[in-house]
Amino acid sequence: MKDLTRGSIVSHILTMAPPIVVGMITIMICQLIDLYFVAGLGDAAVAGVAAAGNAGFLINALMQVLGVGAVALIAQAVGRKDPRDANLVFNQAIVLSVLFGLVTLVAGGLLSRPYMRAVAADAATVEAGTLYLLWFMPALALQFITLVMGSALRATGIVRPSMLVQAIAVLINIALAPVLIAGWGTGHPLGVAGAGLASSIAVLIGVGMLFVYFHKLERYVGFDPAQWRPQLDQWKRILYVGLPAGGEFAIIFLWMGVIYYVLRDFGPAAQAGFGIGTRVLGLIQMPALAVALAAGPIAGQNFGAGDAARVRETFVRAATIAIVVMIGFTLLAQFKPGWLLDGFSNDRETMAVAAQFLHFVSFNLVAQGLVFTCNSMFQGLGNTRPVLLSSAARLFIYAVPVIWLSTLPGFAIQHVWYLSIATTTLQAALSLWLLRREFGKRLAPLEPQLAPEPAAPSRASA
Repeated sequence: MKDLTRGSIVSHILTMAPPIVVGMITIMICQLIDLYFVAGLGDAAVAGVAAAGNAGFLINALMQVLGVGAVALIAQAVGRKDPRDANLVFNQAIVLSVLFGLVTLVAGGLLSRPYMRAVAADAATVEAGTLYLLWFMPALALQFITLVMGSALRATGIVRPSMLVQAIAVLINIALAPVLIAGWGTGHPLGVAGAGLASSIAVLIGVGMLFVYFHKLERYVGFDPAQWRPQLDQWKRILYVGLPAGGEFAIIFLWMGVIYYVLRDFGPAAQAGFGIGTRVLGLIQMPALAVALAAGPIAGQNFGAGDAARVRETFVRAATIAIVVMIGFTLLAQFKPGWLLDGFSNDRETMAVAAQFLHFVSFNLVAQGLVFTCNSMFQGLGNTRPVLLSSAARLFIYAVPVIWLSTLPGFAIQHVWYLSIATTTLQAALSLWLLRREFGKRLAPLEPQLAPEPAAPSRASA
């Protein structure tokens, strides 16, 4: 366990963020590797895998329910110096992760094809996306328990073990992808099914490695079968914090679904280009998101310890770092987009859509960095309802105009990107206002109150 209530906040952020970003980038690389090898199967395969991957946002919504709830409650318990409560939250979150994983497997088997029919541009894309999802679902189901273990470690200030496990799992995925997708060395290509199977095998191995770490090395929180009996009061605590954050990811899923819907009339190349562009955009957002994820446990531990000044300082430091990082990536996307996009597809129309998307939407990066930072602070304070509110507002003010515009003559793909810039900027402004209000409610009672100055004596009393 690392005490984040002492020492330099900037130092804590810069120590925790690099392993976090490495871990996230390795996960994103898995998705990009899938797209890279699937690209040789044609536009329908790329569009299918990209659209199917969007379903991962919905599963991520459930994952965030557990991950955010575990990080917030365990970090606050660490700040209070209460290891018993931290361990109870961890074990109850593990029980929930098993239940959520089982639900994911069942839902994936029943809903993969209906989902693809709703978002895909043609029958070939439906088939490719459905096949990929069915083989990718075990990976998504297993990631629930992986996320809980990683979240518990991050709440205690430990991030390197999760990063190392994720990196090894990605290397396994990279090694398996060409073998299973293209049949390298076997002569039996599995196509898009191989992409999903490679990910599922890699995640399974990663889960095994984290189990070994917790059994052999972890001491602050650990598996305790005596605490696996369902305790509804603990589930309520976790879900109270986690559900709004999960709702945010569900909204991202809906937002992505709206874009795929309005792009259908532009054909599979447009959907494929958007899929590639979003994966690359997600990759360049990772450093700022890692800074925010590092700031969350710092804020949580200091809030648990009752140190309001350090909570406020955590936001200022994290927001500053995120803005600087996002400005750098905005410039890269504007002036050197080829560095980010080369190699994903040989189809000119697909890559033209991806390049245009990245050019316009990169103007969102600074605003998105502020949203990430605000969200992490809400998580540290244990109230994620404002996160859901800002995300829902963004979805509403985006979806209604873009769907309406898509029905009008002259609707162009650029309109989709213009609206994205405007709505993300508005979300950042709303998030900042909501955080300022939350600080006033949650931190003001923790701050020392200045004694009123004695009134000057009046002439009459003199």
